[in-house]
Amino acid sequence: MIVLDEVKARIKALKTKFEGCLAAFDEQKIRDRLSELAVLQEDPELFKDLKRAQSVNAEAKALSDRLEDLSAKKSSLRDAEEYVDLIEMEDDESLMGELTELLDKLEGQIETLHLTTLLKGEYDANNAILTLHAGAGGTEAQDWTQMLYRMYRMYAEKNGFSVEVMDVLDGDEAGLKSVTFVVKGLNAYGFLKAEKGVHRLVRISPFDSNARRHTSFASLEVMPEIENDMTIKVMPDEIRIDTYRSGGAGGQHVNKTDSAVRITHIATGIVVSCQNERSQIQNRETAMKMLISKLAELKERQLSERNAEIKGELKKIEWGSQIRSYVFQPYTMVKDHRTGYENPNVFSVMDGNIEEFIFEYLRKA
Repeated sequence: MIVLDEVKARIKALKTKFEGCLAAFDEQKIRDRLSELAVLQEDPELFKDLKRAQSVNAEAKALSDRLEDLSAKKSSLRDAEEYVDLIEMEDDESLMGELTELLDKLEGQIETLHLTTLLKGEYDANNAILTLHAGAGGTEAQDWTQMLYRMYRMYAEKNGFSVEVMDVLDGDEAGLKSVTFVVKGLNAYGFLKAEKGVHRLVRISPFDSNARRHTSFASLEVMPEIENDMTIKVMPDEIRIDTYRSGGAGGQHVNKTDSAVRITHIATGIVVSCQNERSQIQNRETAMKMLISKLAELKERQLSERNAEIKGELKKIEWGSQIRSYVFQPYTMVKDHRTGYENPNVFSVMDGNIEEFIFEYLRKA
C-alpha cells in the first residue's frame, strides 16, 4: 500500500528527529537535577530567601514539564506505530484520517522541540525584555509600534508565555511612542532574540485623507532578563537616577508622588525606566534589573563583534537597516529576481488582520 509506505517513512523521520532531541536533552541528567532540586526544596532554610526559593521552584517545574513533554511525545509516536499495525492487520483505511491528523500534530510539536535543542546560548532559557520604539513617520510609525506590540503579545500568549508591561509612552494622536515589556517563560529570550532590529511597514495610511502609501519604521530591542550576574557590577557614581510622576491610571498614590524611575548609565548612555510598580523603591529595583540585563546584552554583543572581527567575517550589504519588511501595498508578493522564490523577509497581504498574519509567520518560522 503506497499511502501506508509514505506514512511509515514520515514516522521513521519523526522518530529519528525525536531521538536526536532526546540525546540533546539527556533525560537522565534532567532526572538527576530534579533529585538535587528536591533536596533543596525540603530544606527549611531555602524559604528564608524568597528569590532563591522562587528560582529553585521555577527550575524544578520547568524540568518536570520537560520530562512530561518528552514522555507524551514518546507515547504519541507509539500510538502512530500502533495505528499502522492496526490498519495493516484489519486492512481498514478508515483510520487513516486520524493517523494523518496525529502525524501532522506531531510534526509541528517535534519541530518546535528540535528548535528548543538549538537554544544553547548563555541566556537563551531566560525571560526576554522587549522594548519597541517608534521611528520616522510620526503618528503612522506610532500606530505601527502599537501593532507590533499587540503582535508580540499575541505570539507570547499563544505559546504559553506571560507578558508584563514595564513602561509605556502613548503616542500623540494614536499608537505608542515606546513600550517596554517582559515576556516570561522558558526559552523566551532564545526564541525572540532574533527579532531585534528595525521593522518596516508599507501600507495605505488610515491617517492620510488622500489614501497615499506610507512607509513606517519601528525598532525592537530584545535582551535577557538577568536576576544575578556577578560579572556585571554597577557603582552608584556610574548612574544617574531621575524620578517623575507616572502617567495613566494607577491610583491616588501613584498620581500624587514621583514613583516612576529613570536610570541613565553614564558611560554607555543606556537609559531604562519603569513606572508599573506602585512604589518608587520597587520601580528602582526593576529598573536596575533592566539596566544589568542591557549591560549583559551589550557585553555579549561586543564579544560577538570582536570574534567576528578576528575571524574576518564580512557584514552583508543590505538596503536600509530593517531586518524584515511587512508590505501591504502594492498587493503583490515580493520575489527574489534571481530565484523566483518569495523573499521570506518581505510580506504582502490584501486583507485580514496584520497581527494574525505576522503571528502565523512567527509560528511557522
